[in-house]
Amino acid sequence: MSGYATHEVRNQPPLMGDFSAWETDAPLRAAVAGFGAAWAVPRLAACGARVGSAHVRALAALANRHTPELHTHDPYGRRIDEVIFHPAWHELMALLRADEPHALGWTDPRPGAQVARAALSYLWAQGEAGVGCPAAMSFASLAALRHAPALLQAFRAQILSPRYDPRPLPPGQKHALTVAMALTEKQGGSDLRQITTEATVTGDGWYALTGHKWFFSVPTADLFLTLARTPAGPTCFLAQGWRDDGARNHLLLQRLKDKSGNRSNASAEVEFRGLAARRVGEEGRGIATILDMAHLTRLECALGSAGQMRQALRLALHHTTHRAAFGQILAAQPAMANVLADLALEAEAATWLALRAAQALDATPRDEAAGALNRLLTPVVKFWICKRAPLVIAEALECHGGNGYIEEHDIARLYRDAPVNGLWEGSGNIICLDVVRALVREPASADALRAEIALAKGGHPALDAWLAAPWPEATAHNARRLTEQLALALAASLLLRHAPAAIAHAYCATRLAACGHTLGTLPASTDCPFIITRAGGAEITSRP
Repeated sequence: MSGYATHEVRNQPPLMGDFSAWETDAPLRAAVAGFGAAWAVPRLAACGARVGSAHVRALAALANRHTPELHTHDPYGRRIDEVIFHPAWHELMALLRADEPHALGWTDPRPGAQVARAALSYLWAQGEAGVGCPAAMSFASLAALRHAPALLQAFRAQILSPRYDPRPLPPGQKHALTVAMALTEKQGGSDLRQITTEATVTGDGWYALTGHKWFFSVPTADLFLTLARTPAGPTCFLAQGWRDDGARNHLLLQRLKDKSGNRSNASAEVEFRGLAARRVGEEGRGIATILDMAHLTRLECALGSAGQMRQALRLALHHTTHRAAFGQILAAQPAMANVLADLALEAEAATWLALRAAQALDATPRDEAAGALNRLLTPVVKFWICKRAPLVIAEALECHGGNGYIEEHDIARLYRDAPVNGLWEGSGNIICLDVVRALVREPASADALRAEIALAKGGHPALDAWLAAPWPEATAHNARRLTEQLALALAASLLLRHAPAAIAHAYCATRLAACGHTLGTLPASTDCPFIITRAGGAEITSRP
């Protein structure tokens, strides 16, 4: 209508339409093929098209804008402890479950299944991070439930089902089940030895749990693993969200956490008041039991952060290849090209690291050396990728200018989400101390990692120099420095073996040798246009 337009909108990027998160990710495609999961390409291509759709982005925006609501009582005063989600959340959960990032590694017996499943998880991290939490815990729960074969047999098929069933019903009345964890308490945090929740035997294999849990992600879960103290010490238990008689189990959702990051998923503070639960594993061995599960969720943290880095890079490329300043397309300007290429190096390294960890997990049942590598690789990769993600995403946001700081832009949500994977399943110090523990107690894991890195010997002088030098001493004081160096050397080795030379040599020259301390400090010899194009950027020109 005439008279309403005040000006023409120009020199702004178009809205991002549908794209394929699979087809536009050359490193992911190469890693999947190189690590034995090429048979899964049709499934991954379909998933990539789904998570790259404008529809899924719209659902993610809705689920984060209309946050979960806690309803503690019904209109007549009866305690119900329910969480109400926006319909967008339920649609996202149904789409994710159908793609099976929570299940494929267990349901397909072919070699490479864990790699394919990891790629699905990585792809979905680019669609919406919140739904990744219940998927990750459902996937990892089987590692803990192996300590309770009868419970695993009873629930396995429903946990791994590709269906989504949000109805608040007992497990026996549902098509599919979601699994969660409720571990930490106010006084202990990561120190699970400090739990005070008490377990009392009630008979027929059941216990009553009484205590307070500080973080309970996915409080609507059908099943959840938790820790409580018996006379033998901290013990692992499995509880149902709803008892077999249809009533809510004996838990009170005290409040939902007002998180600084992801808003679509609910995290609660909860009281157990005689919670009915069954033991998983030996009494007094609960921490060891739950750590089997945590090892897998740490891999999920790495995959999630790697996927978010890839999406942040994609958004930065979209913005800078469609906007001009000072007479040039942003991405064509040398300073911006340096930043974009550096972001691409970080994202590609994270992809190879995370998928290599998944390959080690995949091979563990068939190869003793892979099992030793898996033990060390997962915490190394988890620490490094989750530490780099906030830096990479903040820089990608800055590529947008002020637009990136506005909540209606996807990059703003990625920025808020970025720190959580560094916290979940052990903050940086906890993870690095676990690396030290593995090196000291399980020398085979150190030998396996050293051999893995040495596969690229002769590929670059900086890596050869690293291989010739002694590792930092495996002590608590050196834990972070040691873990960082292992991650950098492994990433360099993987890139030298699998990525184009321009990528690998730029990474070695700037991560293993002397380099700047901020992104965008690549040397002048770096082929920035090639790196940007490989990352998914269009051919860069100087036209405004």
